Amino acid sequence: MNYIEQMDFLKNTSLEDKKIYYKGDLELLQRRKVSIVGSRKPTSYARNLTFDLASRLAKSGIVVVSGGAIGIDAVAHKAAGAENTIMVAATGLDMRYPAVNKKLIEEIEQKGLVLSQFEEGVRSRAYHFPLRNELTVALGEVLIVSYADLKSGSMHSVEYAKKQGKKIYVLPHRLGESEGTNALLAAKEAEAIYDIEEFVVGIAGEQRAARKRVEDEFLNFCKNRPTYEEAQLRYGAKLFEYELAGKVVIKEGRVFLA
Repeated sequence: MNYIEQMDFLKNTSLEDKKIYYKGDLELLQRRKVSIVGSRKPTSYARNLTFDLASRLAKSGIVVVSGGAIGIDAVAHKAAGAENTIMVAATGLDMRYPAVNKKLIEEIEQKGLVLSQFEEGVRSRAYHFPLRNELTVALGEVLIVSYADLKSGSMHSVEYAKKQGKKIYVLPHRLGESEGTNALLAAKEAEAIYDIEEFVVGIAGEQRAARKRVEDEFLNFCKNRPTYEEAQLRYGAKLFEYELAGKVVIKEGRVFLA
């Protein structure tokens, strides 16, 4: 089985030294990611808003991460499109659990990425789901909880997000519905997404700003005409990318601004 070791985003979690098995495109791990979790039995309102949210995030270049379960997880994966989603499994990668999502999981394997902490042949157990939730949260920059009861796996995901210092967002709900997310809002432990377009633009804007910061840092570095070895050691593939784009040139073993 193919696996990954020592993934940076697992630092300071119980999974730090674990092997992570995978099927699919590892390039998705290099992109910005948002985790979406929620109830297996959400309202139609929560389903519709989650679909809209995940779809818009994917169109903005954000990878959607979820746990492959029925309900909110499946909605998020489908809305993002298999090529823009990462599923975290609670079984070995040969199981495709739950069976009702088999077709969806197979499509994500082919076009997206499926991850698991468990070897092939390992079936789901109750204690697997908290581990899956921890990995799901660890992958995303932020956690979005679409719908959650007070005592639920989604609220366990919230606890992982708090420990990992991740910002938590929720959809607003009526009284008597999604009491877990309403409690988070009341305790000021989460922010509500009142405008999906505004939220997605904010996330995408942060992405553009982050790219601009890296570009400025790299070009400022190149003003001092570093050696090719210095630039490659510090910036790796960015050097090759900018050379192809014509932003820098390499002469006599040194890097110059174009």
